[in-house]
Parts: sequence; C-alpha cells; structure tokens
Amino acid sequence: QVQLAESGGGLVQVGGSLRLSCVASGGTFSGIIMGWFRHPPGKDREFVATINWSGTRTYYDESVKGRFTISRDNAKNTVYLQMNNLKPDDTAIYYCAASEGLWAPRLSREYKSWGQGTQVTVSS
Repeated sequence: QVQLAESGGGLVQVGGSLRLSCVASGGTFSGIIMGWFRHPPGKDREFVATINWSGTRTYYDESVKGRFTISRDNAKNTVYLQMNNLKPDDTAIYYCAASEGLWAPRLSREYKSWGQGTQVTVSS
C-alpha cells in the first residue's frame, strides 16, 4: 500500500495562491488514481479533485472548478494541487489520497491510502 505525504500548506490572504504537493512511496504510483480532499473546520471531509493514472483526465468539485488545478508527475511520484484565487471557505486541512477503483472516485471510501494532511488557512 502506498504511503502519502503532503506539503505546501500555509497561511495566505484572500485571492492568493498556494501549491500543495503529495509525494508517494512504497507502491506503484503510476498505476493509481489520485485525489485531493479537504476537511473544513466544523464540517465533514469533502472531495476536491481527482486525476487518473496518466494525468489525462481530471474531475473537480464545482466549488473549486476554474480556480484549482490537479496534476501529477509520475517520474517524481508526486501529485499537485495548484490553488488560485483562494477564498476563506477554502480554509481546511487538505489530504491527498490514492484509489484503485473506477473513474472518477469522489467518495472517501473509494480511496485506500491517505496522507496526514496539510493545513491551508485563507485570511480575509
């Protein structure tokens, strides 16, 4: 089972940008679907974006479409989440996750491996 480690979170002002990274180890990264979820304070964990094994297909939650971009570099075993035009509602702990299920997995139970999370705080 692949191990995942996120980085890149931090404090940013409204309208700012951040790029999250998630490095995978201990498994076959290139053959699995990767996703990003977030857990806002006081709310349930929610789906953000997912990308297929080759990086040719992506799917986003409506709340981030047009602002966030998911990408991957299989040579570096890394998936990214570029977040632009950040809003206070984007404040959350962000998790990357790995799925071996069917496209496009949007439910937490479809993902088998999870990182420890990275905090993103958007201040107004």
